Amino acid sequence: MLEIFHKARTAFKLGILNVFRVASYKLRLKIRIHPVLRISSTLPRGEFFLPPGSFQPCRLTPVTDWNDFSLLFSSLKTEIQYSPPNWHANPLTGADFPNPLRNWWEIPDFDPSVGDIKLIWEFSRFDWVLALAQRARLGDFHSLDRLNSWLNDWCSNNPPYKGPNWKCGQEASIRVMHLAVAAIILDQIGSATPSLTKLIKAHLMRIAPTIQYAVAQQNNHGTSEGAALFVGGSWLSSLGDPQGDKWQQMGYELLEDRATRLIGKFGGFSQYSLNYHRLMLDTFCVAELWRQRLSLKKFSDCWHQKALAATQWLYLMINPIDGDGPNVGANDGARLIQLSNTQYRDYRPSVQLAMVLFGRKRAYSQAGSWNDALNWLEISLPNDSASPRESCIADDTGFAVLLREDAMLLLRYPRFQFRPSQADALHLDFWVGAVNLLRDAGSYSYNTDEDTISYFNGAAGHNTIQFDDRQQMPRLSRFLFGDWLKTSAIEKLKETEDQTSFGASYRDRYGARHSRKVKLGSRCFEVNDTIDGFTVKAVLRWRLAPGSWAIEERSGKIIATSSNYPMFSLSINSDISFKRVELVEGWESRNYLEKNVLQVLELEVANSGTITTTGNWDT
Repeated sequence: MLEIFHKARTAFKLGILNVFRVASYKLRLKIRIHPVLRISSTLPRGEFFLPPGSFQPCRLTPVTDWNDFSLLFSSLKTEIQYSPPNWHANPLTGADFPNPLRNWWEIPDFDPSVGDIKLIWEFSRFDWVLALAQRARLGDFHSLDRLNSWLNDWCSNNPPYKGPNWKCGQEASIRVMHLAVAAIILDQIGSATPSLTKLIKAHLMRIAPTIQYAVAQQNNHGTSEGAALFVGGSWLSSLGDPQGDKWQQMGYELLEDRATRLIGKFGGFSQYSLNYHRLMLDTFCVAELWRQRLSLKKFSDCWHQKALAATQWLYLMINPIDGDGPNVGANDGARLIQLSNTQYRDYRPSVQLAMVLFGRKRAYSQAGSWNDALNWLEISLPNDSASPRESCIADDTGFAVLLREDAMLLLRYPRFQFRPSQADALHLDFWVGAVNLLRDAGSYSYNTDEDTISYFNGAAGHNTIQFDDRQQMPRLSRFLFGDWLKTSAIEKLKETEDQTSFGASYRDRYGARHSRKVKLGSRCFEVNDTIDGFTVKAVLRWRLAPGSWAIEERSGKIIATSSNYPMFSLSINSDISFKRVELVEGWESRNYLEKNVLQVLELEVANSGTITTTGNWDT
């Protein structure tokens, strides 16, 4: 009965219209009356891209992926051949997808016999199209032959609309955007071959009928599919296909709507995720770049304001030394328009591209790989630079970022206007320069056992308090929590000459309360955790940067130090006695399907009170 109550409350928060959209979509698929079941098409064969014309001499460098090896999810290295891959095989195990030519709607979302379907999708996202187009642009005709050969093979083995690679509208949208960017690189927008335009049209026919389902997700499905319809539709229209007009307008309206509804005033995105924020922002960049190339009607001032706010949000989160940022929120390894030899967790190319397009300024003034995408897309760098990063509260999405010199402290607090993917209330991330000393676990995989999902997405995967061994919110399904937490009190951001401070608190459904106040100075921080209302115990976790850590008691305080980070120490004391203090083995995932061991400092108490954690460091 309680679970029904939680589901009803959660349905209300998701929005009755969105719940109806999803239910209607699934029902109409089940009883075989959805319009998407009536579409039909054929895929072309032949030349998709032509030999490029003459370009001005340049010093562009193509990405090294997709020559002898690929990086699945931009991190897992796999060897590839000159010949096309098996589009229906798990590239890590070689196992074939069962009955790969089923109708896409007959394939379950999570089939135990299949494993993680994202492994099947990875080659079909067409990242390789960009890499091969780059080399073809530089005169490598073997890469052009390979590009056309692989596209022909993909069309031969993925007839519309059958098999796993047609199952997801967003996956189809990513293909469209990558094909469009390849056409920009090769200067073949206006001279697109019949094979390429037919391939684009087949994808738009798949995307358009299920757009209401994408909208109901309130996430990057809507932004990606809107961008694909806008880009692909306007492309077809410019080449004389009148059906493109409808898709172009549909995509334009959807992009406008999603920006208004899903991006907050302070730039935060509905998915509360650093990587999904990047995916959304890259998608907006593709749409705006395409609009400029075809001299199409401008997006509204509101759309541009939201795009700029989203750019500034990501700029704030990213350290400029190596481009990494807090490992917060869901992360499926997605990376759009990869045109530079940068690591997956280097967000600077995306920040730079978006800042130039939407802010007409440089995020990073110096020359570097973050400019590669601009060079490939022939976008001029503006003279002006963006203002330095400053402490900021994105209150509509629950992110507080405190900055002092080379230190950054991030505090997550519950402002859930959209469904949370992680139970990370009052999680704290701490950085000195490019070193993430106190860190988030990440999300690892969407298709694994329940215990692993609960670990990465629950309290154990975050630097926060866990009450009575329970999760902060009940899990209703793989991607859905119920009884969303609310911030019960907040202390405004305060900045003085010596420190920056902020605080927030919540009370859960059982009456347990956690109040966290943080202060950041030039060489120290202080975290005060006040807790009460729990029954048996509360556990504070500090997830430590990988290394050899040791703890000792000194003058009534718990001191944690590591030879790997001699400049940093952590000390904890409390007005209540600790029942247990120990370093335990934990996990973190910085990239999809990767997990590594780290140490977690756990401090357990049985009574209400305040725990004070102090960090000290030298540069």
